[in-house]
Amino acid sequence: MKTISLPPLETMGEKRVTLHHLTWQSYQQILQALPHSRAARLTYDRGVLEITMPLQDHEFFVRLLERFIIILVVEMGMKVKTMGSATIDREDLQRGAEPDCAYYIQNYAQVAGRQVNFASDPPPDLVVEVDITHTDIDKNLFYAVLGVPELWRFNGQEWRIWQLVEGVYQECDRSPTFPWVKKEYLYNFLAAAQQDEVLAEQNWRQFVRDYLSQQKSD
Repeated sequence: MKTISLPPLETMGEKRVTLHHLTWQSYQQILQALPHSRAARLTYDRGVLEITMPLQDHEFFVRLLERFIIILVVEMGMKVKTMGSATIDREDLQRGAEPDCAYYIQNYAQVAGRQVNFASDPPPDLVVEVDITHTDIDKNLFYAVLGVPELWRFNGQEWRIWQLVEGVYQECDRSPTFPWVKKEYLYNFLAAAQQDEVLAEQNWRQFVRDYLSQQKSD
């Protein structure tokens, strides 16, 4: 598969506001005061609250990454519980997050069919964060402390994959969840989707099916 380069983006990813020296109680009050339908994402890290307002490019890439993942899950015959940007609050760790995407895949059976309690249930198996503009939160340290096994980060140009090993993230060339998927596959999908999302999705799904079929016949 030939790799298609993504065109450079203008800074249309996110707007951010960072507040310092906030207690957990203050963070919770702000969280509860905001409407449930809001677009803003909140990340709280030991006194620092970052409020992110996603813009066009951010939302484009988030939605396409969601499709990319769900097509893989479905075609590979896996199970998934999609958490989206549900708030992951851990008062004991003084951290709270609303990631761009979060999924239970390996631990699907433990949380299927019910509300997740992040204080007692395992964290999502895979978290995806799109940060096109600078963030003041160290996302790698943040999600490592939460115990998220796999973290994807995308900045509009580069997809980086991190696997948690003994409490520390190690960067990988391939996703531990989808080890046969090359980075160029995502880049091609996103570049094609900028021209025609429907056709890009159809072609990606067919590519996955063809690959898996070939693996079975080998």
